[in-house]
Amino acid sequence: MIEQIIQGYVILFQPVVFLYLIIGFIIGLFFGTVPGLTATLAVALLLPMTFVLDITNSLVMAMGIFVAGIYSGSTTGTIINIPGTPGGAITTIEAYPLMLKGEGAKSLAHDAFSSFVGGTTGVVILMFLCPLIARLALLLHTADRFSLIVLSLVAVAVSTRGSLAKSVIATVFGLMLATIGIDPQFPEARFTYGTVVLTEGLDLLPVIIGIFAISELMMQIEAGREGVKTDIDLSKIRFRRKDFIPKFKDIKRIGLRTYLKSTLIGNAIGALPGAGAAMAGFIAYAEAKRSSKHPEEYGKGSIEGVSATETANNSMCAGAMIPMLTLGIPGDAVTAMILGMFKIQGLVPGPALLTKSLNYVTPMYAALMVSAIFIPISLFVFGPYYIKIAQIKRSILYSFIAVIAMVGCYAAAFSPFQMLVTVALGVITYLFRKLEYPAVPVLMGVILGPMAEDYLRRALMISGSPTVFFTRPGSVIFLVLSVIFAYFLGFRQKKKLMLN
Repeated sequence: MIEQIIQGYVILFQPVVFLYLIIGFIIGLFFGTVPGLTATLAVALLLPMTFVLDITNSLVMAMGIFVAGIYSGSTTGTIINIPGTPGGAITTIEAYPLMLKGEGAKSLAHDAFSSFVGGTTGVVILMFLCPLIARLALLLHTADRFSLIVLSLVAVAVSTRGSLAKSVIATVFGLMLATIGIDPQFPEARFTYGTVVLTEGLDLLPVIIGIFAISELMMQIEAGREGVKTDIDLSKIRFRRKDFIPKFKDIKRIGLRTYLKSTLIGNAIGALPGAGAAMAGFIAYAEAKRSSKHPEEYGKGSIEGVSATETANNSMCAGAMIPMLTLGIPGDAVTAMILGMFKIQGLVPGPALLTKSLNYVTPMYAALMVSAIFIPISLFVFGPYYIKIAQIKRSILYSFIAVIAMVGCYAAAFSPFQMLVTVALGVITYLFRKLEYPAVPVLMGVILGPMAEDYLRRALMISGSPTVFFTRPGSVIFLVLSVIFAYFLGFRQKKKLMLN
């Protein structure tokens, strides 16, 4: 295993592959820093390119976008109180007050250092856990795998912010979309309504671009921001590069315990399907505040709060890769798209991938690690210019992204109909989001739906009875966990929020 990991670094540091990592990292920084753009949108736009790019270059580039996009989401939150991504929203609670105190550079410095710590440590955990989970996955029977997907779908629904009922409806809508087309076991068309073009079903790429790129652009256009409004005079903000180096006394005050706890929290939350950076950051922040020696600083500008949140956010990146690589179940929206890259190239995530195709996986490990190392370096280089990114004219930016999204969709499928699917799903998702229905559960339903159907039907055909799901030990464990998740993270938590 060690030799293969070393080989992954050898592949990564080949000039062309390394260049793709750098390009991806810079794209991620840009999309994370600009309010309204996210790493999810950037990877969605990258997907069509995977048809012409080498798979290693595509995956390495995606890793750079992923890490940089999650990290940089808090940059504009620190500077102007408008986080670039949902994951940066929790950091903003502490980072913006520090900016008002004249300590914005200090906050950004600890943001970058903590992201580096969480990112690198998370990759180490990923490398140790993936082989173990892959071996356990070999023990799962068909019924167990179906119950595992049920657990994943429940986790997606209950871990999404907002109404539990709306999360469930969004998940079911995604499952319904997944049933369109030819039946996987019998040569019969389903839910095509006599339309020939629907017999092939909905391609994953138009679904992803429609759900995330088109709907997001519509949301941003409706907001109509040509610039970012803030109570700070942006022209007077000046950062010096030496201010972006964190002081050792501050790191010591934060403590190894905070970094370690936040890393473990971020990694664990990342492995939970559908949870994502926002939840990882929130839980790490809440735990840091609970156990802090200086809880009175929270809400007023706590470096400890910034560090805990950002450590967890970036550890989440590696954690989200664990279920995707070992079980084929995405940990968040970005890894769902990376799963799409695997499918486009004919690769099937799972134990076989980690044994027979490890030459594709180890460069991803290396890219995650090197991207985390790039974070403090990028702050030192680009830090003084971050304020200018927040002032980019939105009309030009969004028009350019819309064109790239639609051209990429057509280039991938060469189908005008799939372009219409992209637009239609974009409009539907936009309406969903206006009504506060989440988008991530829809995508998870589309991806996990075919797998769930396949395992369900095979398990029933082999056993001849639905009781197999309640007699197999693995299946029972996953179903019990589903009930526990639904109760504690769903009904109980939502009820508590209503009472408050």
